[in-house]
Amino acid sequence: MSKYSKEFKLAVIQHYLSGRGGFKTVADRYGVKYAYVRKWVHAFEAHGQKSFIKGCAKYSGAFKLSVLRYMEQHQLSINQTAAHFNIPAPSSLLVWRRLYNEGGITALEPKPKGRPPMSKPSDIKALLAKPLSSLTHEELLRKAQYLEVENAYPKKARSLNPAKALGKQEQVQVITELRQHHPLQVILLVAQMPKSVYYYWRAASSKADSYRDAKDRITQIFNTHQGRYGYRRVHLELRNQQQYLNHKTVQKLMTQLGLRSMVRPKRYRSYMGSVGKAAPNLLECNFVASRPNQKWATDITEFNIRGEKVYLSPILDLYNQEIVAYEIGDQPQLSMVTTMLTKAFKHLQQADKPMLHSDQGWQYQMGFYQQALHKQGVTQSMSRKGNCLDNAVMENWFGIMKTEFFYQKKFETIESFKQGLHEYIHYYNHDRIKQKLKGLSPVNYRTQSLVLT
Repeated sequence: MSKYSKEFKLAVIQHYLSGRGGFKTVADRYGVKYAYVRKWVHAFEAHGQKSFIKGCAKYSGAFKLSVLRYMEQHQLSINQTAAHFNIPAPSSLLVWRRLYNEGGITALEPKPKGRPPMSKPSDIKALLAKPLSSLTHEELLRKAQYLEVENAYPKKARSLNPAKALGKQEQVQVITELRQHHPLQVILLVAQMPKSVYYYWRAASSKADSYRDAKDRITQIFNTHQGRYGYRRVHLELRNQQQYLNHKTVQKLMTQLGLRSMVRPKRYRSYMGSVGKAAPNLLECNFVASRPNQKWATDITEFNIRGEKVYLSPILDLYNQEIVAYEIGDQPQLSMVTTMLTKAFKHLQQADKPMLHSDQGWQYQMGFYQQALHKQGVTQSMSRKGNCLDNAVMENWFGIMKTEFFYQKKFETIESFKQGLHEYIHYYNHDRIKQKLKGLSPVNYRTQSLVLT
C-alpha cells in the first residue's frame, strides 16, 4: 500500500497548481519531501489522473531502451523522463543506463533472478558466423555492437602506445575510455579481460603513486646522462639531490619504468710482439692510489667510423679515475702517445713522480717513449705478456666510454665523432659521478681531497 493516498497527493498537487507556493513551500506545509511534490506535479501534468495508477512493475528491454534514448535526445533529467513515461521510480532509469552500458540491450531484458549472465566468446563467435538474414533484431544489435568495439579497441590502443603491447593498466585505461560510448561487457570480450580483473586494475590505477616524484627524478637523471647510469649511480645522484631512497627501491622503480643501463663492449688490443724493451710489472694490479698523480695508467683503443679508423690514447689517474690527458689520432703512431705525455706532464707539480702503467704495446717499448718518461722522473710499469688483468682499470674505462658514448650514436663524419669524444671526456671528468668516489665526479673528488688536505 502506498504511503500517501490518492486524495492526499491530489490535494498537494492542487495546492501547488493554485500558485500559492513553490515546491518547497508546499512540501513544508504538508510535511512531505520536496522531491515527492515535484514528482507528483510533473506526473500529473503529463498524465492527469492516470498518474495515480501504479505502472507496470516490469518493462520490456525495448521499452527501457526507448526511454533511455528519449532522455538522451531531449537532454532530460531522470525525474523529467520518469514523469513523461509515468515511471514511479526515477532511480530505475539510472539502473537501466548502467545495465545497458555494461551488457547492452540484453541486460535490459527483465530477468527473474540474479544478474544478467555474461556472454561467452563462443557465443559471440557463433553469432558472428550466422548469416544476417537469420538474426533477430536483438542479435543484430549485439553483433553490431561487437563489431564496432572490435574496430574501436585497437585504434584506441595504438593511439595510447603505438610501440608495444599494452600492459594491464594501459588496457584498463583504453577500456575505461571506450566505456563512455560502448557497453562494458562487449569491450571486455574484445579485450579478452575478465570483469574482476578490470575492476581490480582500475582500483589499483586510481590509487595515488607514492613514488611519482621519485620516478620523475629517476627518469630525468637517466635521460640527462643518456642512459649511462645504472641504478647504483642513479641512487647516488638522488642522494646528491637530497632524495633518499633505498638502492633496491631505485632498482625496482627503474625496472617499472623500463630504464636499463648499457652493456660493456670489447676493447681493441695493440700488442704486436716484442719490438723494444719491456719494463717490469711494478703496479702488480694494485690499482689504488692515496693521492693524485701517484699512479697513472694508459692504453690505446680503436674506433671504426664509417670504415675509417680513429685511435684514442688517454692517461688515467688511479686516484680518482680522472682522464689526465689524451690524444686522438688517425693512426696509432708514437707521436700520438708522446703528444699525450706532453699534455699530461703539464699537470705535474715538481714533487710529483708518478708511476705510468701500460700493456706491452709497441709504442710503450720504444726508446723515445721510455726516454721521455725517464727525463720527467716517471717510473714505467708494464703488464705481463698476454695478461689483460694487469691493466684492467684501463680496459674498464674503455668499456664504460664505448658503452656510454660510442655505441649509442651514429657519426656521419670523423670530425663529429672527435667533437663528441671531447665532450664525453669532459662530461666524464666533471659530471659523471662514481660510487667509489662517494657519489662525486673525478674532478670534484680530487678538488675536495685537496681542500681537506
